[in-house]
Amino acid sequence: MEPVKPFVVIVDDIQENVRILHHALKDEPYSFAIAYSGKELLHILETRSVTLILLDVMLPDIDGFTLAKQVLANERYREIPIIFVTARAEQEDRIRGFEAGGVDYVSKPFDNREILERVRTHVNLRLALEEQKRLNRELQAALDRVTKLEGIIPICSSCKKVRDDEGYWTQVERYISEHTGAMFSHSLCPDCASKLFPKDVLDEDSK
Repeated sequence: MEPVKPFVVIVDDIQENVRILHHALKDEPYSFAIAYSGKELLHILETRSVTLILLDVMLPDIDGFTLAKQVLANERYREIPIIFVTARAEQEDRIRGFEAGGVDYVSKPFDNREILERVRTHVNLRLALEEQKRLNRELQAALDRVTKLEGIIPICSSCKKVRDDEGYWTQVERYISEHTGAMFSHSLCPDCASKLFPKDVLDEDSK
């Protein structure tokens, strides 16, 4: 299965700015979407899994600082890195950008190599974070499976069935398979074989 490409959203209401940004990043293994307003960005966030946002400050319906705060206040989007890319280069604007939750601030006009490296860095950090979360989930699931087999397991002294968490009796191998993922192959031990088959049959098979 081919891995999903990082999904980058460019938010700017001026098409030429969008073109310049896309040209700087087009050779990277990313998928792109364009939002020309804050409303369009929110719609994209609702329908796609976004890796990173490149956000202009001056938008037709909302300023970028307010939009960033709005996006990051949502539990679903708070880990999406936002890089401000704007012509507003004053120190006070930069401070406002970081206060709004931006991870970086790039002033226009920018050098293509600079924006490329900044985007690449934050995309890779986001992917590393997602991979770490995935590994943690797998580890927790493994620990949960082990925990289920700890302690006293009710087992029938006659037929050797096990009582599961819901109170149903089931075969030992089924219970272990469901709780650990282990698989079984079946055969007969010598004692059971001698009980189930006459001795002369076993002797005949051994010839």
